[in-house]
Amino acid sequence: HYQETIAFYRDAVGLPVIDEFAGSYGEDGTIFGLPGTAVQMEIVRAHHGGPSSGAFDQLVFYLDDAHAVAVATRQLRESGFPPEPAPHDYWAASGAVSYRDPDGRDVVFAPWVYGRDPEPADHDRSRDGSTVDPVEPRQTVGNAGADLPDPMA
Repeated sequence: HYQETIAFYRDAVGLPVIDEFAGSYGEDGTIFGLPGTAVQMEIVRAHHGGPSSGAFDQLVFYLDDAHAVAVATRQLRESGFPPEPAPHDYWAASGAVSYRDPDGRDVVFAPWVYGRDPEPADHDRSRDGSTVDPVEPRQTVGNAGADLPDPMA
């Protein structure tokens, strides 16, 4: 499903293709900007039959907040891709939304930045299931996500 996967990330997710390669060590690939060249994602296909990934295969985009998730998923929704009706419990508890790409991989859009913000699921439960107090969010530096298009425009 390589071509369908490339089209999904390019056309439905809206990521720009910044480069492609063919026949490099027996593999082809497409490199996407997120959205520019400072952060990149690469989809690679091997020409030989390799091991398949397990049933739990995800790609996660950590975004600034729920507004950024809405902006990032707008093109998916407008392209007719429905969100997964029953995402993994962790993502559902964290306020994330999940879609399925043509290779069957979950594509998760999380409304917080991993390593910068407290995980929303940790506000209600600790890892052992006991109740915990919410964690104060860390102070952010700069205006991350300011280059996202305004969904109201």
